[in-house]
Amino acid sequence: MTAPVCFGVAAAWIDDMTMLPGRWVEGAGLVLGPALLLAGVLVRAGAGDFFPDQLAAYAAAPGRMVLSYSLYAAGVVLLWPAVTALARRIALTRPGWARWGATLVILGLFGRVFHAGASHLAFQLVDALGLQAAQRAVAGTYGAFHVFKAANVAIMGGWVVLAVGAHLSKALGVLRCVALGLAAGLPLGVLKGSSDPISLVALAGLAVALVPLGVAVLRDGPGPRWWAAGLTVAFVPFAFMVGLFG
Repeated sequence: MTAPVCFGVAAAWIDDMTMLPGRWVEGAGLVLGPALLLAGVLVRAGAGDFFPDQLAAYAAAPGRMVLSYSLYAAGVVLLWPAVTALARRIALTRPGWARWGATLVILGLFGRVFHAGASHLAFQLVDALGLQAAQRAVAGTYGAFHVFKAANVAIMGGWVVLAVGAHLSKALGVLRCVALGLAAGLPLGVLKGSSDPISLVALAGLAVALVPLGVAVLRDGPGPRWWAAGLTVAFVPFAFMVGLFG
């Protein structure tokens, strides 16, 4: 292999490393993140939006509520590569807005994952103690201190910063920037139903802002190799089973 070819391969490898986590992960996050969030909320639609009603809904239909909260939590996790994809486009002309927007949003996503874990534990209290005892336990501890309270500002404000950056950099059109900023209205905290009109508008805005970008990202380049796609599909149930029995 000649020196120019070696340098070319090295440059391409370095360029790939700067694109972590990669086009397919980011594209999937852009498309699936908002879709899973919206699906999770719609599955639990009809239940009251605060913890006594959410616990009562779990007692009445545990499978439905587990599915709902699982979809929602998965959507939250998939938003981080979505944010990196958008921030990279913003950074071309507005690097400061990209750094701050991505950092704040991802910190906020950490906070939402923590809330999802606390909600999961609260549902287990219903199984272990019964509905009324679980409601009393959650009511008595709902305001307890945890370090992720500091992420509440990021949960609400991060999307606004990212939306402003997307507008200033022209990474998204005006309407999609406004739609992205609406995500700041999504309720935060433990055992929140999030099926009120404001929440649904916020989730719809997130989908309008991110899903078209995800489709464009997935189309911008060659398709995945068949073996890589097969390994990815196989890894999901394998990891799930290891988590159950490991």
